[in-house]
Amino acid sequence: METRVDLSSVCAPSADVVARDIDGELIIVPLTAAAVAEGEQDAIFTLNETGRAVWDRLDGSASLGEVARALAGEFDAPAGEIEQDVIGLAEELLKRGMLVEAVRR
Repeated sequence: METRVDLSSVCAPSADVVARDIDGELIIVPLTAAAVAEGEQDAIFTLNETGRAVWDRLDGSASLGEVARALAGEFDAPAGEIEQDVIGLAEELLKRGMLVEAVRR
């Protein structure tokens, strides 16, 4: 199933996952079989520093565009590249059931 979002989309962590910091690495673990994407063999997902910066802002209160603009102040990369990275990570996490599209809080 293809999952598409855009800069106006708002996302939040799924209630079916838990995220923990282990030795500086963010690890996302599904709590239920529903959180494991069909055909997915590696259910545990880790995020690097950049991915974590995105994850920390995906709380249902900001659009992906707002998240990208906030990150542009922290990372030395073109705005368009940051937007594509935010959208790409959100789509991957949605596909894996680790994020859900949300109504802005």
